[in-house]
Amino acid sequence: RFVPEMMVPFNFPLSKRALWDPVPMGDVIGSHIAYYRNPKLSMMEKTLRLAYRHAKQHEKKLFSCFLLGTLAVDEDEESITLTIDRFDPGREV
Repeated sequence: RFVPEMMVPFNFPLSKRALWDPVPMGDVIGSHIAYYRNPKLSMMEKTLRLAYRHAKQHEKKLFSCFLLGTLAVDEDEESITLTIDRFDPGREV
């Protein structure tokens, strides 16, 4: 389902050298992961347990971490699968 209120514009980070002209060209279009395909989420049990254990041991209620994985289009080209297979607790600073 296309929900324009939920979409957030994204920007590329600043760099010293650009490989393309950063000036916008053409009409604005929306890009939403579930607009044309059915999303599926798959997560390794080991990754989930590690993230859960880290959250329980963390002293603060809120903390930052990274879940890393792979995004792939399924063989039938009707859906996409996000497979999360790694957990990175990140750094405090």
